[in-house]
Amino acid sequence: MTPLNTNRRTLLGGAALLSAAPGVALSKPRARKSPLLAPTPPMGWNSWNSFATTITEAQTLEQARIMARELLPAGYDILTVDIQWYEPSASSYQYAAKPIPTMDAHGRLLPALNRFPSATDGKGFRPLADKVRALGLRFGVHLMRGAPRLAVERGLKVKGTNIAIADIVDRDSVCSWNPDMYGVDMRKPGAQAYYDSVFALLASWGVDFVKVDDLSRPYDAHMAEIEAIHRAIGRTGRPMILSMSPGETPVLRGEHARRHAQMWRISDDFWDDWKMLDAQFTRLENWSPYIGEGGWPDADMLPLGRLALGERDTKFTPDEQRTLMTLWSIARSPLIMGGDLRHLDAPTKSLLTNPEVIAVNQTSSANRPHFVEDDVRVWTARASNRDAYLALFNTGDKPRTVGVSLGLLGLPASVRVRDLWSRNDIGRAGGRVQADLPPHGAGLYRLSAV
Repeated sequence: MTPLNTNRRTLLGGAALLSAAPGVALSKPRARKSPLLAPTPPMGWNSWNSFATTITEAQTLEQARIMARELLPAGYDILTVDIQWYEPSASSYQYAAKPIPTMDAHGRLLPALNRFPSATDGKGFRPLADKVRALGLRFGVHLMRGAPRLAVERGLKVKGTNIAIADIVDRDSVCSWNPDMYGVDMRKPGAQAYYDSVFALLASWGVDFVKVDDLSRPYDAHMAEIEAIHRAIGRTGRPMILSMSPGETPVLRGEHARRHAQMWRISDDFWDDWKMLDAQFTRLENWSPYIGEGGWPDADMLPLGRLALGERDTKFTPDEQRTLMTLWSIARSPLIMGGDLRHLDAPTKSLLTNPEVIAVNQTSSANRPHFVEDDVRVWTARASNRDAYLALFNTGDKPRTVGVSLGLLGLPASVRVRDLWSRNDIGRAGGRVQADLPPHGAGLYRLSAV
């Protein structure tokens, strides 16, 4: 990483750092939900990138212990068991054409006992959740939208009613990539009662976070179920964070997403591929007006470290890994680690736990992109003491100098500069802040008034 250009040329004028100048204008105030379930972007670990559908109770507890020791001090506190924890024979990233999920008598999914033995005798995830919380973590689970197709075939009824689950589902509303469920037709009697019963069960287990899949796309077709899930969570009385997946959630539905969930995916599954990372810049730019106030556009998990059932390490180069963390932080996307923590090495841990970078993700405001040059991305934000944060990105395939005029950002003509990745003060900049960045590289800085 080369040092910033610190030429002493001074611009005339100047303004208070991150004032209401054109480059950093605050967004229009919105009514706040109170209390906020996710006042800052959620941070945690999810099993999908490393375990696919296969994670077991023993593996979950092993990940939880490592997470509590290595990542919890930096703020990562939500551990989520992803898809098909209810499927006894789940074995890979592929789904069985004819699944036989574990269920109760009312079509509510239960942990598969061969994988989660503490769920015996109807205890569900309660014993596992209690152990996870005893480590200082919160416990999350994944659900598919709808009701199990097997519950329809078996003639099961909605808990507390005489209504058959077959009578509340829409057999034409199916997921294009997973065969587990039928969508629920919210116009039918018993439809809300079914969702209420599902989330009451999760609440009884002590679940803190629910990722509901096959929900955000196509958004309008699932809007009634989104609202039903939101109501069901509220009726439990338990503060469960709702994460809607997968994307691409349409930006035009941003207000609806913010009212009904705390996280919503802005893309399909994100993996360790530069083209995918490059595409997230535009998506996060488009979603920037919706950052904050308890709602977080979600650029998906961090595919870092050991991935894909232990078959490989991340394909991202070290520079791309820094770009990933810089972008997720300045755009305040949730930080959800996806790699197998049993193989967490020192460079990856350092990348995930830099306190000055995490502070950008957790405490900044007025986060916004600027558009200055091809193959260059620039973001700014405001620190809690009104210093400025500046992220510079070289998305091109060759090294280049990336910079921006302080005047364009509405900043004073001269600032002190701190490199957040190296955690070093690197001097003053006058008129312009710039850095020599490698291909697919990034820099993240704190700018203070002189």
